[in-house]
Amino acid sequence: MYVLVYVFAAVLLLAGLYHFINPQFYHPFMPDWFPKSLANAAGGLAELLIGVGLFIPATRQLSLYAAAGLMLVFLPLHVIDLARARPVIGSKVIAIFRLLLQFVLIAWLYHAARTYGAGTQVQ
Repeated sequence: MYVLVYVFAAVLLLAGLYHFINPQFYHPFMPDWFPKSLANAAGGLAELLIGVGLFIPATRQLSLYAAAGLMLVFLPLHVIDLARARPVIGSKVIAIFRLLLQFVLIAWLYHAARTYGAGTQVQ
């Protein structure tokens, strides 16, 4: 059963869509030197493509690796937000939790990718 993979795929699809519905939502999370519109569109597109790929058995393993990579790419943004005097996410506690969750997601996605198709079920 791939329930958690499907849930994560749905979250990616919703987040990817939201990048295009409300791009201004994501801009404060990005450093000032970032090309915000381009980075927002690239992140949204990546989330959409990976989210779709997770639903397709033939592309699931590659998409799991891609999702882990995308979470690695987002990791510095979470560190930058945590380093701010007042994190955009709301508070230092929430920023720390989000950063820790990012490490858990990366580990889970990498493990899921490695075990996909090896006779074990990805949870």
